[in-house]
Amino acid sequence: MCDACVIETVKNRMLSRRSFFRAAAAGAATVAAASSGALSPALAAAPTTVTDLTHELHEEFPTFFGQQQFWREQKFNYKEHKFNLFELRVNEHTGTHLDAPLHFSEDGKSVAEIPVSDLVVPLAVIDIRAKADANPDAQLTPDDIKAWIAANGDLPEKACVALNSGWGKHLGTDKFRNADAEGKMHFPGFHVEAVQYLAENSSAVGIAVDTLSLDYGISPDFATHYAWLASGHWGLEGAANLDQLPAKGATLVVGAPKVRGGTGGPSRVFALV
Repeated sequence: MCDACVIETVKNRMLSRRSFFRAAAAGAATVAAASSGALSPALAAAPTTVTDLTHELHEEFPTFFGQQQFWREQKFNYKEHKFNLFELRVNEHTGTHLDAPLHFSEDGKSVAEIPVSDLVVPLAVIDIRAKADANPDAQLTPDDIKAWIAANGDLPEKACVALNSGWGKHLGTDKFRNADAEGKMHFPGFHVEAVQYLAENSSAVGIAVDTLSLDYGISPDFATHYAWLASGHWGLEGAANLDQLPAKGATLVVGAPKVRGGTGGPSRVFALV
């Protein structure tokens, strides 16, 4: 057999093997999805781009209470041990992180108990940047949700509804916490009536904000946290790059930590479009 024929035969066999493995991987993904819970039929089809919605976590990352919540100590280093290893200590609610129902309820689901099918969901992004620029205490209200529906159609099944206030542009400055002389913070969040509206009129499983809290900064009582989390839903705080996403059509993937009994935790979050 000629050399060119041998090369062509090998190439065809390699392509056949690649097709086989692609098909096997697709089948495995389908089985995995089916075995872990039904996914929403509204998930974005054939995504072509991935947007990282996670801020880089480090020791100086701003926190709700204003104090450091992330520490690391190097236990092994490459020069001495030929590998690197850090020991981490972190508050569950630091950086881009998930709030589980247990965070604001006596016996709600822990972060480990949230079904994975509720962590891969359609994303609806509601833009309130104009309101937030005019007033740092702006809140997303039922009227904002209704306006989104009027422009984009019904909320997808099992969606995460995200507040895009543009607040991420203030990260790295004092404006991100925006504390006044009395220590009270001023940044946007969800109005309690908005999450009550979602709970009563949609199948939404989560909400997301690009600020430090689901409640607006000056909230005296965490009303939104109590209304939303205690009713079995989850929240995502400190989301990045929401302004890079369309109002509708993205699929959110939340890599929440599977910590037994955890009330939440830093998460790697991204959107497929």
